[in-house]
Amino acid sequence: MAKNDKPNVLFISFDDMNHYVGFLDRAPNAVTPHMNRLAERSTVFERGYCQAPICNPSRASLMSGLRPSTTGVYNNRQPLRFSDAGKDCVTLPQHFQKNGYLTTGSGKVYHGKFPDPMSWDSYMPSPFQQGYKGARPDHLPVNGMESMGNLDWGPMDVADEEMGDSKSVSYCVEQLQAEHDKPFFLTCGFTTTHLMWHAPKKYIEQYNLDDIELPDTFKNDLDDVSEVGRKWANRGPHKRIKDENQWKKAIQSYLGCMSYADTLIGRLLGVLNTSAYADNTVIVLWADHGWHLGEKEHWKKSTLWEEATRVPLLFSAPGYLPSTCSKPVSLIDIYPTLIELCDLPKREELEGQSLVPLMANPDRNWPYPAITTHGHKNHAIRSERWRYIQYADGSEELYDHENDEMEWHNLADDPAQEDIMEILSQWLPENDAPDAEVLEWPRDDGLYEERIKAMMKE
Repeated sequence: MAKNDKPNVLFISFDDMNHYVGFLDRAPNAVTPHMNRLAERSTVFERGYCQAPICNPSRASLMSGLRPSTTGVYNNRQPLRFSDAGKDCVTLPQHFQKNGYLTTGSGKVYHGKFPDPMSWDSYMPSPFQQGYKGARPDHLPVNGMESMGNLDWGPMDVADEEMGDSKSVSYCVEQLQAEHDKPFFLTCGFTTTHLMWHAPKKYIEQYNLDDIELPDTFKNDLDDVSEVGRKWANRGPHKRIKDENQWKKAIQSYLGCMSYADTLIGRLLGVLNTSAYADNTVIVLWADHGWHLGEKEHWKKSTLWEEATRVPLLFSAPGYLPSTCSKPVSLIDIYPTLIELCDLPKREELEGQSLVPLMANPDRNWPYPAITTHGHKNHAIRSERWRYIQYADGSEELYDHENDEMEWHNLADDPAQEDIMEILSQWLPENDAPDAEVLEWPRDDGLYEERIKAMMKE
């Protein structure tokens, strides 16, 4: 086995998985025993937040250590490598690679359209395909709701091993069982919780519909939010889901997908725990953004409210005692945290903060809020108590989480809160980069791979 003083890294990522996961107590009946056990040996950051509430900019930010407002990567059609700030950036796995690590893995870690082959020594199933194809329903929509796009859910009569995520885990298991001559940075990405929510039926059917708890909602919740916020909310789909009695069924399938992923986590960690790497591996588990399941009359992501921005985040590291930290932290903090945990050279351009001080003392003073960006000049600032939103048109929202955790009452027009808003607004990004280059699909489908290959030859 590898003879070195550097810890290995197991980097576990999820798509669209919000804080309904069991160890965060958002959904009391969530069946996630393996992630719960991992949480019991970890520092759990119960208020973790993404840098962007959609996939590509969130992952581009995490992997580069740069904010969307720095790179100009704001949407799902903008490759990090085609932006001025991102084209030559040293990504998180690249930094480990440059410092003697084997970098490999399987499953989604970058946005599906924009894998980053230069980050890896190897990747499965290929450098330009991050995850395996797996079982799909034999008909769509499974839920019977026509014309709802990818808002579909329901069980499939398939075995676990037929799913794409199972195949990714199998590769990662092989790596944990292999002999390596240097430390590894191993990523395992899960997409099951990404719409559409289809999973082996045993995971979905274990949830009794009568036991599903709907999120708390408030009549006329959106009356006091900005025009931008109302425009972003998917109120039409929400009304239809309620009218067609699909709300509990949707959450049932979402939880079922989470439970299927949890079973795979159990398989992965079971192998790690019996391997030669059990005592010398840092584990980080994260999701790319949150998800609305009817809160604020909204479904999906793509807002600057709490549900779309809050994510599971935990670290398990040798030498650190289990703890729970309630300070607001960000996915952009993962890069500098892993650098410190693995004693690698610092990178001054990184815009996050190492969370190691909070792992050592979760109650210490932490002056940094979490900053989330959705599109050019739309930002949310999340402190321990407050969420402040400023949109590009100058409109604002303010929520007091000490008294209003579901963000029902916008206090931005309350003169008594002017000082709070002034303090929070000081954390708004100083620079709002213009939009990075956009690729149009399907016309540009082959362009990304062609240009990335050219960049790798330079």
